[in-house]
Amino acid sequence: MDLWRLLCWRDTLLLLLMPCGLQGMSVYIINQEPVYVILTTKLELRARIVLDPKENISSVTWGRRDETGVDPQEVTLATCPGRNLKCHNTKPNIYASFEGKDSTLKVDGFNGGYSGVYALTVTDQNGAKTTGYCIVRMYEAVHHVSVSINVSHSSLVCGEAWGTEPHFSWLYERVAITSAVGTVSKDGTTLYVTKSPFCGQFTCMVSNKMGHSTATYTAAPCESEGGGTLVGVVCFLLFLLLTFGAALSFLLWRRWRISIRGERLHEHLDGTF
Repeated sequence: MDLWRLLCWRDTLLLLLMPCGLQGMSVYIINQEPVYVILTTKLELRARIVLDPKENISSVTWGRRDETGVDPQEVTLATCPGRNLKCHNTKPNIYASFEGKDSTLKVDGFNGGYSGVYALTVTDQNGAKTTGYCIVRMYEAVHHVSVSINVSHSSLVCGEAWGTEPHFSWLYERVAITSAVGTVSKDGTTLYVTKSPFCGQFTCMVSNKMGHSTATYTAAPCESEGGGTLVGVVCFLLFLLLTFGAALSFLLWRRWRISIRGERLHEHLDGTF
């Protein structure tokens, strides 16, 4: 079931729940807010108008005002008559349409100046006005990624300044995190390290529609398997060298002892005769 059908069911339910004689006009901008728009691309807002059977639409007006500030003033972007006539757009890059109970606003070449609160105001045949609102903001790239360590919990926390819809992922020694290294929180910001010892290079990557940025935390160097093998080989060679030295020393000592005994025996024989 698509979004438009869901809205129809919702609007029908609202009308049924209202007491007789109190039904009124309702305006819904159906975009999920806030709406984020990438710089220089197109903004498109769609709205649905719910009417009492006895009501008629006199005009439809799209406007915009700043989201912040003291008493921001609303600027008219487009006005549409209530009889499916062509809308009047205030700028060449702005286009509005109105057909039946649906209205659309399009803004080409979106920039920061078009951010703010958008309003669709519908006026009925008696001059009564009903307005629906939607917040629109500029889509921001990822900025200032950082990684901090929580030593007490053996975890790393990744932070990002103000990017829109940031997605967090982790790498260990430039490879995706596995269960042998640790687990990642549901929002992706925290890596709980289970690897022991806590060593090596951990990288947090933050990305969105406009690109990505990374930050790295480097712990103490890990002893590689090759390094352990080399130590074993060196120890074995030292053992062989010490064994050979001990054996050679024993043989030299034994030869010296035999030589001494021979000399003593010769001296004994000479003294006898």
